Amino acid sequence: MTAGTAEAVRRAVGAVIDPELRRPIGELDMVRDISVADGIAHVGIVLTIVGCPAADRISRDVRAAAASVEGISDVALEVGVMSAEERRALTERLRGGRAPREMPFGPGTLTRVIAVTSGKGGVGKSTVTANLAVALAARGLAVGLVDADVHGFSIPALLGLAGADGQVPQPTRIDDLMLPPVAYGVKVISIGMFLRRRAADAPLEAVAWRGPMLHRTVQQFLTDVHFGDLDVLLLDMPPGTGDIAISVGQLLPNADVLVITTPQPAASDIAVRSGLVARQTGQRVIGVVENMAAMTLPDGSSLDLFGAGGGAAVAAALSGTAGEVPLLASIPLSPALRGDGDAGIPAVIAHPADPASTGIEALADVLAAEPRGLAGRSLPLTPR
Repeated sequence: MTAGTAEAVRRAVGAVIDPELRRPIGELDMVRDISVADGIAHVGIVLTIVGCPAADRISRDVRAAAASVEGISDVALEVGVMSAEERRALTERLRGGRAPREMPFGPGTLTRVIAVTSGKGGVGKSTVTANLAVALAARGLAVGLVDADVHGFSIPALLGLAGADGQVPQPTRIDDLMLPPVAYGVKVISIGMFLRRRAADAPLEAVAWRGPMLHRTVQQFLTDVHFGDLDVLLLDMPPGTGDIAISVGQLLPNADVLVITTPQPAASDIAVRSGLVARQTGQRVIGVVENMAAMTLPDGSSLDLFGAGGGAAVAAALSGTAGEVPLLASIPLSPALRGDGDAGIPAVIAHPADPASTGIEALADVLAAEPRGLAGRSLPLTPR
């Protein structure tokens, strides 16, 4: 009876999900000795590192799981830390056979990689990207988001990752792997997670880097961050066609590109260039999104603050011998979209009925429905 109860406790505890690795702790070899005596479950677990930020949550979930087993009246929990050898074995298992710093999202990946670009800043590219990531995750997809706009990073703020003190949590490190923070079901990495404030009311440190440092940063985000198995990886690109656009083209020539513009010619004319540069590196432009389009006022009239037709113009300019580039979505101006971004709550969560949210949801439907092509990718098949 006691042995059977102990096994039931082990199964329950082993099913607890590590909130950072998003896998059962039993599968991660974090469960140690378990015994039951006089209705008390004695449970031993180990954390990956000293000072693990998820320690309290894991301990709480383990206690609850053990206490849920019939016949258990109390739980005595002992928490330790993995040895260096155990941690090394874990990181090797997490890599799935890949060598350290090997690119997991190259041409052979089954993850769909989408770089979200724009010709110039201020068109709402990051806001659209953050909301799109959350909308895709809400559809049950495993989504990662790389804030590749190193100089003008804003993804952590848009997804509410900053704490009350304004600091953004750093990724947990397991040896040479980084575990990205998760917001609204999206795994996120940004340079903003590594910068500090000199005082509570001071701004974050500025990033003043040139080409080689920018390239190395993006490369590390793609190789050293453990995203796990993803359905979609979004990259929030910096505006323009500079160093990072070229680096991403070299690192991810298989990426799809989504071009964001506003309706006005001053933005749409420049947006075309980001699509053309992406094609030069072999990437595929999958569509255009027009942001800040005309909004409908309470009296039924329309306010086209930035004009009209820019999105269609970009799509037409990028269409041709390389194939048709559709206008995938037109997202209207929205005070809710702006306000929710400032508050760190995606509008698709806070105001799902807002016209801007419904436009982003429609875009997510289109992208989620498009199958990932297998051409040129190696499949786990052995000829016989």
